[in-house]
Amino acid sequence: MSDNRNDRGPRDATRVNLTEDYEVQYWTNRFGVSEDRLRSAVDKVGVSVDALAEELNG
Repeated sequence: MSDNRNDRGPRDATRVNLTEDYEVQYWTNRFGVSEDRLRSAVDKVGVSVDALAEELNG
């Protein structure tokens, strides 16, 4: 099944996917951070949304 480009939410709401531009845009908006900050946080704590939320908001 191909990605529906009209659906701008994540495929898996528990993990951040940095390989799709629309998902990067979704997560940067969701967390209110730049792409660089998001990528740095993923490098530090992994792709778990819960871990990223703690890192970026706490």
